[in-house]
Amino acid sequence: MAAKLNIDKLDLQIINEMLGNAEVSYAELGKKLFVSGGTIHVRIKKLEEAGIVQGKKIKVNLKKLGYDITAFVGIFLEKSSLYDTVAKDLKKISQIVRLNYTTGNYSMFIEIVCKDINELRTVLHDELQNIKGIERTETFISLDEGFNRNIQVAS
Repeated sequence: MAAKLNIDKLDLQIINEMLGNAEVSYAELGKKLFVSGGTIHVRIKKLEEAGIVQGKKIKVNLKKLGYDITAFVGIFLEKSSLYDTVAKDLKKISQIVRLNYTTGNYSMFIEIVCKDINELRTVLHDELQNIKGIERTETFISLDEGFNRNIQVAS
């Protein structure tokens, strides 16, 4: 039986600080939290091994790179038991950046990022509609992203 992971206030403080800036050095973070950089290193390693911290990402402004279309698509499955099979096929489409299995009207909800409306049309018409198990879809095009943030974890 695996030992229960003990997450304390320092671990949560480290997570919150890194959610704000994943590039902060261990020494700088240690100073801010009044512990050594070595302690920060050990704690982050523990959080990574536990699967709580899963890498460090940069945020890219996709619009500045020419990706002008963000769309959300609700997917109706023929049967909910097809989720795993359909999810594997959806993962092959590089423009799909997020997939959620949902309750409510849709079986699945995806986020798609494309360079233009023609690319979105290709993804919707030529790729999504050819996946076995998808009964139909409903597409919502995003006009603006008001904000996108991480939550602060309770300490």
